[in-house]
Amino acid sequence: MESNFIYQGGKLAGEAISKEEWQMRRDLAACYRLCAIKGWDDLIYTHISAAVPNEPGRFLINPFGYRFDEIRASSLVKIDLQGRIIGDHGYRINVTGFAIHAAVHAARADAQCVMHLHNVNGIAVGAQEAGLLPLSQHALRFHGQLGYHTYEGLALSPSEQRRLVDRLGGYPAMMLRNHGTLVCGRTVAEAYVLMESLDKACEIQLKAQTGGAKLVLPDHETCVKTHRDLLGDGSPEGELEWPALLRMLDAVSASYQQ
Repeated sequence: MESNFIYQGGKLAGEAISKEEWQMRRDLAACYRLCAIKGWDDLIYTHISAAVPNEPGRFLINPFGYRFDEIRASSLVKIDLQGRIIGDHGYRINVTGFAIHAAVHAARADAQCVMHLHNVNGIAVGAQEAGLLPLSQHALRFHGQLGYHTYEGLALSPSEQRRLVDRLGGYPAMMLRNHGTLVCGRTVAEAYVLMESLDKACEIQLKAQTGGAKLVLPDHETCVKTHRDLLGDGSPEGELEWPALLRMLDAVSASYQQ
């Protein structure tokens, strides 16, 4: 179904919307489309949420029942931390699915964008007792900065929310064992680039393990140095990559901007 929401002169379906919010909507919609191209979507399940600029306690998320490749800037739903929809636009959200995002957003002011996916590579590596190994530069981006959360079932209780947040701590990413992956970004671009690195690190590990030969791992000092070098000056990642990714997406379809 086509979205009925059209951004015109600072309004979305008759409601005032800031320039900053519209930019966040476009970036978040682009992120959904890019994930669809990667095959990271799971039918209509899993979510990517982003904080609404200058509106504390409000977030954008995908409407429940829509595929990632259908998401547009105008179809994203604004909600509060309890998952209550702001306004009445005919969409609904997966409140249970937002529970993980709500817990992370509430605990981490720096988590402007939270991605939780059921990507196959991440689930497979998360199911391994040792988790992610330092087998590649992509993996070393997360050296010493990757949380692990034990699977406890479908429903996320308040007590499990606390355990998940405690295990995430200040890390940029987490393996949800037997379930999926989670990354936190200071921007949508950073969240996407982090997920790209994490998924590729998992894919490399799985392929390396199929050969049956002994794996070669860098020594601890090299891992620490490489991780530090990859972080650079600590600026949000994705600033250079994001415009290139948008150009690629625009060549496929620019409808995410609507």
